[in-house]
Amino acid sequence: MLRIVIIFPILCAGLMAQDTPPQTTAQPAQTTAPAATAPPAPPKFQSDGKPITLPFQCTAEDIRWAGMACSEDEPCPIYLELSAAEGVGDHIFTAGNIHSDTVTLYSVLLGSDDAGHTWSQGADLYRGAGLDHIQFLDPLTGWISGQTLFPISQDPFFLLTSDGGATWRAKPIFNDSHFGGIQQFSFDSKTTGSVILDQGPAGDSERYSRYESPDGGETWLLKEQNKKPLQLKRSATPASNWRVRAEAATRSYRIERRQGERWISVAAFSVRLPVCKP
Repeated sequence: MLRIVIIFPILCAGLMAQDTPPQTTAQPAQTTAPAATAPPAPPKFQSDGKPITLPFQCTAEDIRWAGMACSEDEPCPIYLELSAAEGVGDHIFTAGNIHSDTVTLYSVLLGSDDAGHTWSQGADLYRGAGLDHIQFLDPLTGWISGQTLFPISQDPFFLLTSDGGATWRAKPIFNDSHFGGIQQFSFDSKTTGSVILDQGPAGDSERYSRYESPDGGETWLLKEQNKKPLQLKRSATPASNWRVRAEAATRSYRIERRQGERWISVAAFSVRLPVCKP
């Protein structure tokens, strides 16, 4: 099963080497993302040809927040969903979400700085959110789109980096809560970018909106609305040499790089994660 505002970063004990995760409440309508205390270096996951199982560990607070009926006898299965991959030099990133059968628990961003031999968590986990698309304009400048997925798709945001993915900063598109999510986006310079938002079928207003940013994703200006699907005015992002492929035989996601006419696997991540129980 694959499905998978800005909210405050909530560091998950299972993926971050930190004693007590912050317990701050999610607040999507922040004009600036909250500052997170610099954690110790995240643990590395070795890629040895077999699918890597992320050591995610849900908490009692996760169970309460998601309304999951997990028990020792009947624990809740937890899954990883990866939706995008991109690479710059020896740096590779893959993004998606962690979810149960019914609830999106956290966004997830994984990164490798050695061509896929080892991996670690690349950014804070955002509760109830998922990450969708990745674009790097150059080796230092990049964006990742995301939105809150639970209880509904809302409050779209970007993760921004100016240091090649060493650090990421969350930036909401809106200053208040909005329904819908990012359908597509593209930046053609460090400052100019466009995004298409799909607000969903509910309501009488135009479903699709096009916004443009003059400052690298810091702010967004409405340019067009329509009940019919919109397209980006500027050229779309060139086809990536990286992809995520779901492999049924191993129940995993493979991160693959294009080499000529072939795709070469550099790492794999297990769909099934440790179960959630009190």
